Amino acid sequence: MTAQRIKITYATLRADNEELHALYEAGLEKAKARLGAYHRNYVDGAERDGEGTFEVRSPIDSEILVGTFAKGTRRDVQDAIVAARRAQPAWFRLGWEKRLEILKRAAELISDRQMEYGGLMAIEVGKTRLEALGEVEEAADLIRYYARTAEDNAYYDHPMDNLGDATVHTRTILRPHGVFAVISPFNFPMALAVGPSSAAMMAGNTVVFKPATVSAMTAIAIKEAYVDAGVPDGVFNLVMGPGDTVGDELQTNRGVDGIVFTGSYEVGFELFRNFSTRFPRPCIVEMGGKNPAIVLRSADLEEAAEGIVRSAFGFGGQKCSANSRVYVEQPVHDELVRLLVEKTEKLTVGDPLPRTAFLGPVIDTRAVERWQRAVDEARRDGAVFTGGEQLRDGALARGNYVEPTVVGKLPASHRLFQDELFAPFTAVHAVDSLDEALRLANDNIYGLTAGVYSSDQAEIQRFLEEVEAGVLYVNRRAGATTGAWPGVQAFGGWKGSGSTGKAGLSMYYVAQFLREQSHTVVD
Repeated sequence: MTAQRIKITYATLRADNEELHALYEAGLEKAKARLGAYHRNYVDGAERDGEGTFEVRSPIDSEILVGTFAKGTRRDVQDAIVAARRAQPAWFRLGWEKRLEILKRAAELISDRQMEYGGLMAIEVGKTRLEALGEVEEAADLIRYYARTAEDNAYYDHPMDNLGDATVHTRTILRPHGVFAVISPFNFPMALAVGPSSAAMMAGNTVVFKPATVSAMTAIAIKEAYVDAGVPDGVFNLVMGPGDTVGDELQTNRGVDGIVFTGSYEVGFELFRNFSTRFPRPCIVEMGGKNPAIVLRSADLEEAAEGIVRSAFGFGGQKCSANSRVYVEQPVHDELVRLLVEKTEKLTVGDPLPRTAFLGPVIDTRAVERWQRAVDEARRDGAVFTGGEQLRDGALARGNYVEPTVVGKLPASHRLFQDELFAPFTAVHAVDSLDEALRLANDNIYGLTAGVYSSDQAEIQRFLEEVEAGVLYVNRRAGATTGAWPGVQAFGGWKGSGSTGKAGLSMYYVAQFLREQSHTVVD
């Protein structure tokens, strides 16, 4: 493996590889050279302007102009849907082997451009270099892993029984739906766009893609990789712009046969309720989490504190899997809080482009305001153990920087244990037993990830059997509730965190973009 292809995952990030850092610095310079340019939408193989433009500025420093982007219109979306529908039959007839060949070539291009794309992402959304590089490689690995699952299943084409009649030939086959809309979030702007769009395309569907406006530059990079890999015109279309026009048209246009959305519960559930207006259509929505860690008296508290801090504050808590609530048995509550405070106060907050920062800015001023409201409520109703201040010194004043914050002494029913905040903020609550911890952990609309720290196997087994979440971690120092990788941890939510009961990063994902058909042929 060459230095450029070092695999960086969220559980194996290292800051001590000098060759890696030199390569990243070179990639970052390439990324910086691309800043400030104008970028168009991409429909049916051609770039096109929209109606006006919008700017993307870096959360690191508001004076950094990432780029100016064409603001897509409803007509742009409509044309993209028509183009995708026109291109879909030929894309399907190309055959699954050829489709996978093209998409795996896109994965290689993404990996080859890891340093540049990671630099763009770091500037655009404020990720540290290792978080950004990890995500770029995850995006490439999602394509590789999903392709392997399709290959392992002979592209979901299997013979069935003929009840002893040799003249009857039966099989079950999965076929594409047609046109899929993919609406992605800012927090994983490459992985959560490449994953669903590649799965949809390898299944034989075509795609109209709308990124979050604040991560439009990463969307341009994705388009580059697909086009350079040989994805035909009309198969992948990019329309950038606001949710009330571009997003709404994708959700309401009857030419869309299926949709993938990652975002808030409020928006996702409304989409889930309203998408199937004529007949049921696939609606794959991932809607966040309010993820608990349970720390029992038998736990290794040092291990627990390390895992909680990593999960609560990695990328500023702007992960649907962030560890935003902790239930700890009363006898070890004070010691765990002491360790959390100690570790949190050692974190370096600042510009994420240098290698020293653990935590960069939150995405925008609305995120700062949401964090500030939570801090104010914690001070009013409980206690702030550490953090709680916005950072405004020097160059930080031009960015969206806040301290990672640990709070407690709040009622268990407090909204800070219920609402997803998407900020570097976690709340700790003392419990008397595992029974109480499980009850509180499950008393939430979300069910994405959860973690436990215990040395008692019976306690661990109860947690695994009774906690209501789709992704579970036990005694994990690398992250109490975060850190999934394609083919390693399936990543999908229960309850209000997901609509299908099937997970991304797993062998069942591609099948969600297909529908089953039975063939019976008699000689």
